[in-house]
Amino acid sequence: MNILLIGSGGREHALARSLSASALCDRLLVAPGNPGTAQHGTNVVLDVADHGAVISFCRIMAVDFVVVGPEAPLVAGLVDDLTAAGIKAFGPSKPAAQLEGSKAFTKDFCAEFNIPTAAYRRFTDAEAAKAYVRSYGVPIVVKADGLAAGKGVVVAGSFEEAETAIDMMIGGGLGAAGAEVVIEAFLDGEEASFFALCDGQHAIPLGTAQDHKRVFDGDQGPNTGGMGAYSPAAALTPELQARVMREIIEPTLAGMRERGMPYTGILYAGLMLTKDGPQLIEYNARLGDPETQVLLPRLKSDLVTALLAACDGVLNSISLQWSDQAALTVVMAAKGYPGAVEKGSEIRGIDRAEAQPDVIVFHAGTKQDGQRILANGGRVLNVTAMGRTISDAQAKAYEAVSKIDWPEGFCRRDIGWRAAERERKG
Repeated sequence: MNILLIGSGGREHALARSLSASALCDRLLVAPGNPGTAQHGTNVVLDVADHGAVISFCRIMAVDFVVVGPEAPLVAGLVDDLTAAGIKAFGPSKPAAQLEGSKAFTKDFCAEFNIPTAAYRRFTDAEAAKAYVRSYGVPIVVKADGLAAGKGVVVAGSFEEAETAIDMMIGGGLGAAGAEVVIEAFLDGEEASFFALCDGQHAIPLGTAQDHKRVFDGDQGPNTGGMGAYSPAAALTPELQARVMREIIEPTLAGMRERGMPYTGILYAGLMLTKDGPQLIEYNARLGDPETQVLLPRLKSDLVTALLAACDGVLNSISLQWSDQAALTVVMAAKGYPGAVEKGSEIRGIDRAEAQPDVIVFHAGTKQDGQRILANGGRVLNVTAMGRTISDAQAKAYEAVSKIDWPEGFCRRDIGWRAAERERKG
């Protein structure tokens, strides 16, 4: 079949690699793609925000199946419009994608269906929000309601930090995404990510990972879209995973059906593992980035078969097979990220990094200039390695990073530290 993949980041490079390896994939097209996705398919110039143009392209190119990578097209209803045009597409509908598109929607949904999450209040007035923070105390979490590319969450340790975040968000610093804010209780524990593949009625686990959101070593500095990740997440024991399915994923599917917006696609639960059990921090309506770069290399089953089963409502008829190996990815970002960055610097040595055993370099924010690869974003490369343990994968990933010549870039040097510490302790 002919498959169209929507997106241009490291997640899409990882998806392109797995989709193109499927026995069901005859041709892979990627819109707009990047130099990494071009290794596995054909990049095409297409305005994915113009749903009519996407539909026309699919008809002209005889596309049989569309896989939507990023959140913005899902929240904008691309899957709905493709489905209405008779084109099979993977991802949640626009109403269902509100689980990511609106923090307020998700918090209200959790309250209605008794899904464990932090206590919260919603505000559109900055002064009322600040008064609530002063009455509640710190630490406290300030979240923009809408999509903010991973930068709409501030964990405030002081009243000043919380009030600055409120003023920034409601004052327009994040555009329409911050017109409403959710103020929620700070949850103490360890964060982990749990992924489920859903067909509206059924859900099957799609692995676990642990991301590193802060920009600097030791989890210091501002939040980012993610500076690295590893899989599996040892903190999510089999018992806890079963509990997440029972207390969070399955009630969500049931609640979404009850609301008349059945959820089909990836349900990515960002969790806090507290002393009282797993609590939902937030939902994403798609695969994570950079978590996809450590999940998919471990998947031994055919990805296209699994995604089609979700679209067709027959997930209960399949099972997924996973490698026993661990995977770890290190994000190489342009200096200045998550703030302003300069684009256009040349990156050398990617081939030397990929020549290392068990290493894949996923392109995230790059562009091709003849034979040269140039930086073209904030998060630029994802250096991924497989190993017997997280510590083994960590060593291989950083050895590969050392082969890349890019003075204008940087990375955290402690990705996987929690897991490596667990492994040392036995």
